Amino acid sequence: MKLFTACLGTETNSFSPIPTGLDLFAKTMLVRNGAFGEQPGLFGLPLVHWRSRAHARGWTVVEGTAAFAMPAGTTTRTAYESLRNEILDQLRAALPVDAVLLNLHGAMIADGYPDAEGDLLTHVRRLVGPTVPIACELDLHCHLTAAKVAASDIMVIYKEYPHVDVIERAEEVWRLLEARLMGTAHPVLAWADCAMLGLYPTTREPVRGFVDRMTALEGQDGILSVSLAHGFPWGDTPEVGTRVLVCADGDRAKAQALADRLAAEFRALGAEAIPPYLAIDAALDRARGRGQGKPVVLADVADNPGIGAAGDSTWILKRLLERGEGGAAVAPLWDPSSVAVAWDAGMGARIAVRIGGKLGPASGQPLDVEAVVVGLSRQASQPFGGAIGPLGDMATLRIGTHGGPVDVVVNTYRTQGFHPDCFAAAGCDPHGKRVLVVKSSQHFYAGFAPIAAEVIYVGAPGTGSTDFANLPLTTPTRALWPRNDLD
Repeated sequence: MKLFTACLGTETNSFSPIPTGLDLFAKTMLVRNGAFGEQPGLFGLPLVHWRSRAHARGWTVVEGTAAFAMPAGTTTRTAYESLRNEILDQLRAALPVDAVLLNLHGAMIADGYPDAEGDLLTHVRRLVGPTVPIACELDLHCHLTAAKVAASDIMVIYKEYPHVDVIERAEEVWRLLEARLMGTAHPVLAWADCAMLGLYPTTREPVRGFVDRMTALEGQDGILSVSLAHGFPWGDTPEVGTRVLVCADGDRAKAQALADRLAAEFRALGAEAIPPYLAIDAALDRARGRGQGKPVVLADVADNPGIGAAGDSTWILKRLLERGEGGAAVAPLWDPSSVAVAWDAGMGARIAVRIGGKLGPASGQPLDVEAVVVGLSRQASQPFGGAIGPLGDMATLRIGTHGGPVDVVVNTYRTQGFHPDCFAAAGCDPHGKRVLVVKSSQHFYAGFAPIAAEVIYVGAPGTGSTDFANLPLTTPTRALWPRNDLD
């Protein structure tokens, strides 16, 4: 057997001020010829896994380009078309192949391409013809579009948010493809629309129970795989929204019936599926007195670089300082210029510095403060999902208030906080704080929940506003709860 593998993706936030160009792909992940090294990024892990599984069977793997960009704004036409065409040229040169495996995010919007990965899949289908199986792994924040499903034979979506099951889903894709190639199964796909917008952590009920129930259906009565595509609510594209995907063995009608049933079940959850997002002051009030020797973790959802935000907003930090919330710390706040000033000054130096608020109105106002440099680190990193994520150079700036010091961890690589190491790597002990503010929506959970007295989701202003009823989307083609009544 001869397989072709590749990766192309990003998560496009239509309201982000940061364009997604070729340089952002190069800085995040741009790997050719399978040269992932010893520590592949999260989106490289499935490709490495598929290569290993294929080689174990003695099969040939032609490895195409693997490109992923840190979530930001719309991908430029040049970036998308050049990477797409590079992959298609590689596939064309590899033909004939027995199968194609693609690791995609599923929420890329490029200039002129509202469904970029659907466009890529359509081109791949034209190249390989109708009989060669195309298998995909997608992030659960994908836009599950008609074009993606029509072009694919096998499609598996992450089940967990935070995404701790990337390798498990890659193995699921492999098992289904292997069965198709060996003739022991004939996977067919069907999907159904929940017509909803939201973020649905799988660590809390009722979404936890829903995921467990849909997973239990797999392997029964000809059902091969079941996925919930949460969708990415900040992507202004016609097919934005939550959908259910079912893969059955040869019976599309059975797959469709189950998809319809599960979509109705999830839609009935309504607001219960979305965690409560507290206003800043309400969250800080709740955090007081709740620590009991452990920090209270506040998730700055709207300024999560993992959903395309800048990561430099000051909305929560400003209130921490104004209220004198001593014993608090914020990380990681993307501010390369402040990092440079801190490194030039050195450990223990007292500096005047302007923090954050640099990427536009969603970032809030920059804060002019006096701070002491209490931590410095070069080329730091943090773990997540079996991969290692860069943090860049870092500095911990301690700002005095009438209630005690507030530590701000600034860094040079725009990324969200996945793990307490996003504090500790810069010399800020997360265990010794009363309150930890982490710039993340949910991926922090696996790393921080074990050390937290409580996790609070904060509905601060920002690029990733959680006011889903009022997101300024312009292109959806149907009513979406909570923007419109589902009935």
